[in-house]
Amino acid sequence: MSTDFILSQLDGNVIIARLNRPDALNALNIPLMDQLINLMETWDTDPNVRCIVLTGSDKAFAAGADIKEMADASVVDMYERNNLQRWERIKRVRKPIIAAVSGFCLGGGCELAMHCDMIIASESAKFGQPEINLGVIPGAGGTQRLSKVVGKYRAMELILTGRFFDAQEAYRIGLVTRVLPVETYLQESIALAKQIAEKSPMATRFAKEAILRAFETGLSDGLDYERKMFYALFATEDQKEGMKAFVEKRKANYTGK
Repeated sequence: MSTDFILSQLDGNVIIARLNRPDALNALNIPLMDQLINLMETWDTDPNVRCIVLTGSDKAFAAGADIKEMADASVVDMYERNNLQRWERIKRVRKPIIAAVSGFCLGGGCELAMHCDMIIASESAKFGQPEINLGVIPGAGGTQRLSKVVGKYRAMELILTGRFFDAQEAYRIGLVTRVLPVETYLQESIALAKQIAEKSPMATRFAKEAILRAFETGLSDGLDYERKMFYALFATEDQKEGMKAFVEKRKANYTGK
């Protein structure tokens, strides 16, 4: 299936979605984001999809937002458009999302990658939040998500200078899950997605929800939420199948029920 700005294909239970504005280094304009968000929500309700891999090209995951769309905007224009609020719908996607990043991953592109649950980077990846160079700040979660991952002091330096940083630095500061050669980063991302897709869909969703809750609540509330999710899974067929398969020393066949 394809649209103007998103190309996608189903590989087993994994959707591979590719940002497709090559002439603009996959800059995130409004039509692209609308299409991506709508597709994400469709995949989230599709029982044949268990994991999503989001990628761009080897040259650019996404070089940022489309500056031409906002250069002449007023405060009222930006408030009325409310484009960035729509990104919250990505956060509500329950299925795991892996960002496979190569080349430029800047500004809104970096924020989009941080909306995902894991980031696999090629050795050529370049990250950054350079909005300060345009007289603004990150607006799609960059100041918040980057700070949660790398800490206050490093986030201050990266955002206030707007400097780019490579995949190895991203890995050292905890932003990136793995760094792989350009030739294999996408294939390895798909392999990781397939490994996740073999697990219980319900347990996977609950685990994702519990981990995200850790970034939004205190430890006591997070532990309470985790405990409730753990107990709730004992009402699923997947829990019965998983434990039975373990006892019988065979591979579990999860159905998502």
